[in-house]
Amino acid sequence: MRRRVREAGRRTFRAISVRNYRLYFTGQVISVSGTWMQTVSQAYLILFPLHGTGVDVAIATSLQFLPLLLFGPFGGLIADRLDKRKVLYVTQGTAGVLALALGLLVVTHSVTLWQVYVLAAGLGFVNLFDNPARQTFVSEMVGYELLPNAVSLNSVLMNSARVIGPAIGGALILTVGVATCFFVNAVSYAAVIVALAMMR
Repeated sequence: MRRRVREAGRRTFRAISVRNYRLYFTGQVISVSGTWMQTVSQAYLILFPLHGTGVDVAIATSLQFLPLLLFGPFGGLIADRLDKRKVLYVTQGTAGVLALALGLLVVTHSVTLWQVYVLAAGLGFVNLFDNPARQTFVSEMVGYELLPNAVSLNSVLMNSARVIGPAIGGALILTVGVATCFFVNAVSYAAVIVALAMMR
């Protein structure tokens, strides 16, 4: 029975045996959790400190996903023709700067609704190139034999981050304030950059 459990465990996490994918996976757990934390914090920022409405939250969320909806194939085409690792350096770094900018605006009490909209749209354009680069980079790391397993693990990662990120975000908002969430998210992007730098 134990042997069967061990075998099942090995099959489930086969892609983790690849060093580059293991580094990537660890960085993504941290970064994607931070992104979901920012999503919750952004909605809180609009509704409470900025006294916005549900419509304002919907506009900010739409601006974040509209570039991917409208120009998704174009982003994928560009990401396909470039070095995925370099693309991810740029996109993760830019996303970190956007999160840092929002945190600074909040902590200095100078944030306005239009600034949140602009930064949300900026993140949307970053994701336009980041998403396809991340997805195709996985196949380059693990090869076609381990690709189904890596894709499954990526799905687990994304769904886990949807739980972990908002939970941490809620705790931080209650204890140290909403600005901290944006700063923590900015730092979380560094995890991916470090992981990329450590890859062979």
